[in-house]
Amino acid sequence: MLAAVPELGADDVLAVPVATGAVLPPWLTAAASPVVDPGLLAGALADTGNTGRPRAVTNVPIAGRRPRSVVAVGIGDGTLPEVRRYAATAVRRGQTLARHGARRLVLPLDGAAAPAGAAEVRVAVEGALLAGYRFRDSSRPHPPRLCTVAVVLADADAAGAAVRAGQVAAGAVGWARDLVNTPPSTKTPAWLAAQAVDRLAGLPHVTVDVLGPRELAAGGFGGVLAVGGGSAHPPAVVVAAYRHPEAGPGHPVLVGPGTTFDTGGLSITRSAAVRHTKTDMAGGAAVLAAVDAAARLELPVAVTAVVPVSENAVSGSSYRPSDVVRHVDGRSTEVRTTAADGRLVLADALAHARLHLGATALVDVAPLTAAAKVALGARTAALYTTTDGLAAALGAAGAQAGEPAWRMPLDGEYGALLDSAVADATDAPSGPGGTMAALFLRPFAGDLPWAHLDIAGPARAASDDGELARGGTGFGTRTLLHWLEAGAPVTGAG
Repeated sequence: MLAAVPELGADDVLAVPVATGAVLPPWLTAAASPVVDPGLLAGALADTGNTGRPRAVTNVPIAGRRPRSVVAVGIGDGTLPEVRRYAATAVRRGQTLARHGARRLVLPLDGAAAPAGAAEVRVAVEGALLAGYRFRDSSRPHPPRLCTVAVVLADADAAGAAVRAGQVAAGAVGWARDLVNTPPSTKTPAWLAAQAVDRLAGLPHVTVDVLGPRELAAGGFGGVLAVGGGSAHPPAVVVAAYRHPEAGPGHPVLVGPGTTFDTGGLSITRSAAVRHTKTDMAGGAAVLAAVDAAARLELPVAVTAVVPVSENAVSGSSYRPSDVVRHVDGRSTEVRTTAADGRLVLADALAHARLHLGATALVDVAPLTAAAKVALGARTAALYTTTDGLAAALGAAGAQAGEPAWRMPLDGEYGALLDSAVADATDAPSGPGGTMAALFLRPFAGDLPWAHLDIAGPARAASDDGELARGGTGFGTRTLLHWLEAGAPVTGAG
């Protein structure tokens, strides 16, 4: 962090925030010896049609190439999403210029309206770090990258906590992305469980337990054992608990499936879709990453992540359509399709959290149904809950995080479609897909405040955009973190 724009060198890129109406920041226009002539910059903005809207970028040539480049980036009205977008856009442009020798991006945050506050600093740091994320597993040399992003603030000393929060949040999201993007040739259930232990077990006030097949059988995890039964890699359940010494009485439990690959089982998935199923553990990655961030920020909360880890494979020991599976709480499910595996493992995890972990609230995150993506697209999650206060709290947290969620109906009139002649419910009834999955899960939460976040759309990005990088997005991590920072409210307006 810097309190003033530093002396710039030939390998620097300076970002200039441009507000709505092509308004330049006061620190530039008031400088006795500005880095770039404001008149020249204003002319370049006019020539390129850059009026300060987010995503707008204008490259300004500098005589003598000191700094290497000035990049004018739209920051709009300086709202938090626009500040996040400004930082991410500047970093993306800086990474492009790194191929031509740029090494440092100087990123001023104080715009035309007012000096940046803690919230603006945090989202800018998150946006900058997440936009710079890359996952590579290639023998080719990595392309040149920026070495440093120098954030410039009017009051740099007061922003340390905000910078730290942004770094931790982005680091947790980056870890979640790494877990999602790792190919299934590496990402077996044992590997994923080991990653959770290696990352989390050494943090203060964190314990990590891994339940293997024997413990799962003893605990009645029929859904997890059925889904993982066809694979050469046995299933597990990861339970990662963080409890700060000053935590209050509440104990939210976060649940996410860790399906490392999903062939669809005997109800095999078509080849065009199956190659993306390494993303099916994105919910598990998000809840583990949220616990990671809460522990690193030393939030005064108690929170546990439960992640059923399995691979839905095809073999002679695969579970079958028409099987009946019995879950942790004794409920039974008639299997109509083995491709609906996510809800079977979530059912076990929710029931285990309710009955054995002392949960006071349950939130599950999963890329569960194609219907959610069809309804809301690739940027917005579908939120199902019977608790209005929890819906409001998670919606507010998602808005802060830049991870929007839309509350969907959880209509009881469809409940009869779950009826089975041989079990308590069927796993894949007819009816609206996202709602039916949520209605299937609801009994396993009992009377606890419960929310189901279907991230089938936003769990994976098809291309780089803003702070998103192609591949796993880590969606849900920051929503859960903001919710925990607010005390994990489940009542009131959140």
